[in-house]
Amino acid sequence: MSAKGRFFRSLVAGLFAGVFWVDAALAQGAGCAFEPVAGTSRQIVRCREGLTIIVEGGARFTLVDRDRNGNVDAVRLRRKALLLDAPAGSVPGGFAVVTPQAIAAARGTKWAVDVGQGKTSVFVLRGRVAVNRPASSAGVVLAPGDGVDVAAGTGPLTVKRWPAKRVSALLARFGQ
Repeated sequence: MSAKGRFFRSLVAGLFAGVFWVDAALAQGAGCAFEPVAGTSRQIVRCREGLTIIVEGGARFTLVDRDRNGNVDAVRLRRKALLLDAPAGSVPGGFAVVTPQAIAAARGTKWAVDVGQGKTSVFVLRGRVAVNRPASSAGVVLAPGDGVDVAAGTGPLTVKRWPAKRVSALLARFGQ
């Protein structure tokens, strides 16, 4: 395994260990502010250090402060989608999205995570994202234009280049 693969594997393992959940209502105390997007059901969560999360209308999520330092460093997503932009250095140690089927972890990245119909889909726009199942250390690393669909089970994850139509449909949900 390459050094980059080992890095992302250890990043995911570290992000999953010892997670502390905070209620979204505490986001202000965790260094985040919620802004509604006019004329839509979307909202933008802007956090310290430049982290930005566009939340699809109806998404169910919880902001997380794993190390209890007052800054959001992960999200638990249960339904619908988030578009995340975590500029390099914005979240020391990296940022993670934890879903029922997957953990997606990254540094200096822009990516989307969508939960629905018994699966989690992850797509990368910029940077690299490590993805694996919560109960597995085996995973994949996505590059820009790559996506993966993670369903329950133990089979290997398959990275695919997503077609423009699928990417456009996903990004349209965020007004992009």
